[in-house]
Amino acid sequence: MTDLLAPSLDRIRRIAEQTRSTLPAPFAGLAAEVRLIVEDWPDAALLEDMEIENDYDLTGLYEGVPLTERSADWPEPPSTVTLFRRPILDEWASRGDVTLEALVGHVTVHEFAHHFGWSDDEIARIDRWWD
Repeated sequence: MTDLLAPSLDRIRRIAEQTRSTLPAPFAGLAAEVRLIVEDWPDAALLEDMEIENDYDLTGLYEGVPLTERSADWPEPPSTVTLFRRPILDEWASRGDVTLEALVGHVTVHEFAHHFGWSDDEIARIDRWWD
């Protein structure tokens, strides 16, 4: 798959925004405050900090303080969900059994679940995506 034919950063962002817009109440309101960014790749410093050796292994990232850990009087900078286009496209191509919309939607919901205070283990207990 070449970059000329691959879905653009903007297409991935539109799919992610559509996913966010369909979150049920009360999650939709809580998700509205989160910045949503799509980049081609995670940067090397981020991968090093997370001890991830292969830049294809990170499809999304939540950065911020989860809602369950916030206090009423502690001002928080906006949380951010970042999706990484190239790792998502690589997974999409290698899986071959899901639509791009389903995969981007899955990664988006997973990262927003961290905003709501869910751990990877908690998400895995109810999300059988990777089985």
